[in-house]
Amino acid sequence: MKVSLEPVVKVSDNLKDLLNKAIAREIQVSIQYMWQHIQVVGVKGVAVQDKFQQTAIAEMKHAEKIAERLWYLGGTPTTKPAPIEVGKSMKELLELDAKAEVEAIEMYREIVELANKEKDVTTAFIFKEILEDEESHHDLFTTMLEEV
Repeated sequence: MKVSLEPVVKVSDNLKDLLNKAIAREIQVSIQYMWQHIQVVGVKGVAVQDKFQQTAIAEMKHAEKIAERLWYLGGTPTTKPAPIEVGKSMKELLELDAKAEVEAIEMYREIVELANKEKDVTTAFIFKEILEDEESHHDLFTTMLEEV
């Protein structure tokens, strides 16, 4: 019996492209949040800098998980981040971060929908899990915005 080296699941180039956009986005925010962790100052900055660091690490883990899935599906993961926007004030950076999370949530819902349509239940499952994190990150940043 000959074993196939091809993935069991076949997906469209459109889904693979969306996964690469998701990777670029995850790399972007992991860098963005890590820079913010380093750059925040003052009492309020010290109070929240660990949250930026923890969120940056979570986002990098998302990038890795998505890249592993894309590689399995026969795609080549990107190494280039989406445009990074750090911000200059605490309010501005939190607004940018909340906006980035909304964009991720919208894109990831689209990925779940397309993956389900293409019968790729594993990708849909992965993104449902990541969506929970992204909604939590959005909640964190919008809650922090209330205090600024």
